[in-house]
Amino acid sequence: MHTDHSPEAYNVLMYSHDTYGLGHIRRTMAIADHLRDASTNILILTGSPIAGRFHFPDQVDFVRIPGVIKKTNDEYHALSIRIDPEKALTIRTNIILATARAFEPHLVIVDKEPLGLKKEMLPTLQWLKKERPETRMVLGLRDILDEAAVVCQDWQEKNIYTHLEQLYDEIWVYGNQAIYDPIAMYRIPELIQSRIHFTGYIPRQRFSDETRKKISKRVRKRHRVHPEEKFVLVTTGGGGDGSEVIDHFLTMFDTYPDTLEFRALIVTGPFMAKPVRDLLKRRAKKHAIEILPFHPHLEELMVAADLVISMGGYNTICEILTQQTPALIIPREVPRLEQLIRARQLHREGLLDYIPWNEVTSSLLRERILARLSDGKSFRKNMAGFKLSGLDTMLRRLDQFKLGLRGEKRQN
Repeated sequence: MHTDHSPEAYNVLMYSHDTYGLGHIRRTMAIADHLRDASTNILILTGSPIAGRFHFPDQVDFVRIPGVIKKTNDEYHALSIRIDPEKALTIRTNIILATARAFEPHLVIVDKEPLGLKKEMLPTLQWLKKERPETRMVLGLRDILDEAAVVCQDWQEKNIYTHLEQLYDEIWVYGNQAIYDPIAMYRIPELIQSRIHFTGYIPRQRFSDETRKKISKRVRKRHRVHPEEKFVLVTTGGGGDGSEVIDHFLTMFDTYPDTLEFRALIVTGPFMAKPVRDLLKRRAKKHAIEILPFHPHLEELMVAADLVISMGGYNTICEILTQQTPALIIPREVPRLEQLIRARQLHREGLLDYIPWNEVTSSLLRERILARLSDGKSFRKNMAGFKLSGLDTMLRRLDQFKLGLRGEKRQN
């Protein structure tokens, strides 16, 4: 990518640690695509092993740092190369700092982890604070991180509250305060509260009514779904921990083979282990259910679907709300309660249905699917009235940063 250092160029550096799954890189890509313009360069630091599968538009590029995978809350291993974890972390830390020094960002957006993975962003944040004090530093948080007590204890032990005060100019929460308020839940000190901006949820690609009809017709034809048939999409995000949801779905077909009159498509996610995926494919084949490991345009599948069954990660929920497709969520409860809390809160708003992880049975799953297929209008109506303001709010903040920078240059 050509970086223009003329006064018109504004450089944004985005950090996405991406230890596993698709969530962080998908959210980062959505933000980058919206904030970019002819005078704004965006460079993404990512450890995602599949970053290269995404289309990077003009003015957006990425630097791939060595991937790591989370074993426990505090233990990480190198993903692809056989190297000591501490050495992998040192390489990542050095690449991040070198990139920031060369790129000279006007704005840094850190995704979720205030100090980065194992504090790998801390040297860069401290260097920028000292050497480039004009650089704005923003922490971006999804709507819900985890159970409040767990987050508070973790932040206290890692001294996060102090670092938030010393390092970050703003904190962007990608959610609605009325639905979930991290200021209260995570005991954010009063001194930091004024820096928090609730952006609202982040929309994905939107389509006109005419385009939606064309997409639905094309997708249904490709996957052999007749126009009059109901179509159910099952997706488990990255797929590393989604096999149990798919197992429940297929067990339901095994139990009720003659009373499920709808077509289904399963997208496992690229991180599901191949032996597990192969086993599920063999089971699905008995019921003429197609299974894909990955689909680059999940939003198009959602447009065509009458119901989405998923685990309820942040990005999948945003896609569901954008496409206004009724959803049945089976939220993961390990290693954190984020998905369950999100499902409960959005269910109260009438935006989706959910079944707790430990309550799923074939009979209950069948009952809920058939109910949602027959009464999806109320969910669609509620989603149509739900504003997804995340990207527009962030763009307004970026415009304010640019105005401030121009004002500082005039004064100097």
